[in-house]
Amino acid sequence: MTTTLPTYFISHGGGPWPYMDSMREAMRGLATALADMPRQYPAPKAILVISAHWEENAFSVMSNPHPGMLYDYGGFPPHTYKVVYPAPGAPELAVRVQGLLAAAGLPVRLDPQRGFDHGTFSPLVVMYPDADVPLLQVSLKTGLDPAVHIALGRALAPLRDEGVLIVGSGLSYHNLRQFGPPGKAPSMAFDQWLQDTVVAASPAEREARLLDWAAAPAARIAHPREEHLLPLMVAMGAAENDAATCVYHEDNVFGGITVSSFRFDASQ
Repeated sequence: MTTTLPTYFISHGGGPWPYMDSMREAMRGLATALADMPRQYPAPKAILVISAHWEENAFSVMSNPHPGMLYDYGGFPPHTYKVVYPAPGAPELAVRVQGLLAAAGLPVRLDPQRGFDHGTFSPLVVMYPDADVPLLQVSLKTGLDPAVHIALGRALAPLRDEGVLIVGSGLSYHNLRQFGPPGKAPSMAFDQWLQDTVVAASPAEREARLLDWAAAPAARIAHPREEHLLPLMVAMGAAENDAATCVYHEDNVFGGITVSSFRFDASQ
């Protein structure tokens, strides 16, 4: 019997937070939610992450069998630039992904050089601390068109029946200039719109609302640039007819903002 895995959009936290005691304590709720995820589905054969921290002119697929590390953050303690998440790559899956995207008419290429960025290794070290599941990333596409990223999700959907866990990794509120108290009201307003859209709306309405996300309350305050929201489009596109639930929600992180994560699952 084939098991269709869920897809996820996760709010991945800030920088190398799992490797810093103070930040891990501050993000205890996120850590608990991430650690619980592997108990929500059968063990995957591989994990595919669409990270907010990788954009290319064509969708790019990590194909290195032994990916390195990309420390794409600044101002953190020296030890956080030496951490290693040694998960194996998935070069055969990368070729499969390339084929699916090409068949869907999407521009795609393999990237044998790219390493894991913090949108991947920070949440994955909490989810799978043993780093024993093959892992690869797929980039966003420059232009950040919601429809194109929903199409990416649709193209990836067959992988759900092949034991591949699809994770969109971003942040439901991402305005670094309005973290803390200034972000409290806009993050709450945008999060309420996300709950109404992702969880409560019908699949057709959900897609229409996400395509027009910039019209949401406080949308451009929550996301002055939408790269941290686009992984949600991919996760939804890969499970566009499935019900969604909120699997993580906090009202007081990053000094007072509201953030959420979502699961799309046909069995709900």
